[in-house]
Amino acid sequence: MFIIAGLGNPDRQYEGTRHNAGFDVIDRIADKYNIAVDARKHRALIGKGIIEGQKVILAKPQTYMNLSGESIRSLTDYFKIDTEHELLVIYDDINLEPGQLRIREKGSAGGHNGIKNIIACLGTQIFPRIRVGVGAKPSKYDLADYVLGHFSKAEKELMDDGYDNAVDAVGLIVAGRTGDAMSMYNRKKKEE
Repeated sequence: MFIIAGLGNPDRQYEGTRHNAGFDVIDRIADKYNIAVDARKHRALIGKGIIEGQKVILAKPQTYMNLSGESIRSLTDYFKIDTEHELLVIYDDINLEPGQLRIREKGSAGGHNGIKNIIACLGTQIFPRIRVGVGAKPSKYDLADYVLGHFSKAEKELMDDGYDNAVDAVGLIVAGRTGDAMSMYNRKKKEE
């Protein structure tokens, strides 16, 4: 069984913001695989389904971004998940261009507070993750204002492609093809 957790903030005001890229990917996965993510358990919205023949739980922690680890720890404990191989976390990254993906099997938080909290709650930084680029913060912007802001029309198009690629990457990872997902999606997009 896999737990696939997308990070974001609950509440309508955060829908479509840069910081909710993880939630947006979970919504796309749910649509593609016909999984209802509407049960409230372990301080998350969850849905159970099948992807590539594997049982999965899609999760959107409702703890707000900076406490995501509390929900994820509760889920991994309850479902007895091996976090090194059966947890996949999807979240936004300001160090990548909009829509660009970076897939890793482990790593530091890289300044992301949601990931910092997950690492603290799990006691390890060894768990697979998909970082979804949301673009760099302009120099005079406050970081919180930037990540809680919305995408421009041009960025939305790039993000749509990125979200679709993330859904495809999830299918590969769940099927045991993480290396294929990394080689396919960890490349910089070629300039048009």
